[in-house]
Amino acid sequence: MKENFDVVVVGGGMVGAAVACGLGGSPLRVAVIESAPPQAFAADQPHDLRVSALSIASKNILETVGAWRGVANRRLCPFRRMRVWETAGDTEFCSDDINYPELGYIVENRVTQLALLERLQDFDNVELMCPAAINKINYSAGKSTEVELNDGRILSAKVLVAADGGQSRVRQAVGLGVTSWDYKQHALVIYIETEYGQQDITWQRFVPSGPQAFLPLTGHYGSIVWYNSPDEVCRLKALSNEDLLRELTAAFPDCLGQVNAILGAASFPLKRQHAQSYVKPGVVLVGDAAHMINPLAGQGVNIGLLDAAALAEVLIDANKQGLELGDVSVLKRYEKMRRNENLKMMTVMDVFYRVFSNRVLPVKFLRNLGLGLAERILPAKNKVMRGAMGLEGNLPKLARGEPII
Repeated sequence: MKENFDVVVVGGGMVGAAVACGLGGSPLRVAVIESAPPQAFAADQPHDLRVSALSIASKNILETVGAWRGVANRRLCPFRRMRVWETAGDTEFCSDDINYPELGYIVENRVTQLALLERLQDFDNVELMCPAAINKINYSAGKSTEVELNDGRILSAKVLVAADGGQSRVRQAVGLGVTSWDYKQHALVIYIETEYGQQDITWQRFVPSGPQAFLPLTGHYGSIVWYNSPDEVCRLKALSNEDLLRELTAAFPDCLGQVNAILGAASFPLKRQHAQSYVKPGVVLVGDAAHMINPLAGQGVNIGLLDAAALAEVLIDANKQGLELGDVSVLKRYEKMRRNENLKMMTVMDVFYRVFSNRVLPVKFLRNLGLGLAERILPAKNKVMRGAMGLEGNLPKLARGEPII
């Protein structure tokens, strides 16, 4: 019952499936273990509560591995503008300013996952095991890792990829530690039907209790993200949809327009977490297993997809060079590409969050001044915009739209 693989990916979510798609069509034998398949998509279904703002770099990755068509054929909402403001400070970013048709796309997480899993079926070298559950992970540095499934199969992996989320079982099994802390704030996500038609802008306003954000969805729909204290989010979540709508209307700015109905709501705590190392011999962490970031600018999925692209590139190159895939010197190449980049993004989001959560008058003055200056200093503004789109920094080939096979 023992099966030998070059790479075993634990977790078939967006990031894990992207790793496998990046390796699709290569000489490497790849397995993806996923506990449950996502619900099939139908165009008349309501939007999911879990959505992400995919950057241009993420689109490039999905397009280059052949999964973007599966996204576009299902459902997505492009946005061209992004507005940020607080009291006197105000700035708006527009894709026209840097000659791009869009800044990004709001896509339901399930749609992205479905498109990637669908693409996996096209690769003879990739086997998707779903539904499948892990019974035991046998790890010993310098040897192939064995993963025992609950159906009796044993998978031997030269490289075990942990793409199994923030509470990663793989990470815990191999003894990779994390540094983490809570922000003592929760985010309430609300699915709304609006009077407005489909919009092309995403915005974020900062108020003393926390940020308020709007993400456009297709048609007369949108997603609200309301940051507040855990107690207040708990209170809001317990309200009826009618009472919550009244609170929402009173608290949010006029640019939200008339909200016709609240169709769903969910909440989650804000947490920052970073693995102390991304790799051990034969094991590598990607996505939330490696890092969890403040969702303020919606970069969590984007940096996870960059992880996936970088890891696929490193493994393909190492195989071409005849190197041992699980050797820590090979896996360190991936860590070198991604850890500092991720840390920079996490730190920027952390500073941004703490500055805009501060009620001290001099800090309020400086942040309003900063937003005002950002509106006037175009080179700096355009650089920030390109950074948010994933067009700056040490980018993997797939994020630049370049094939790796």
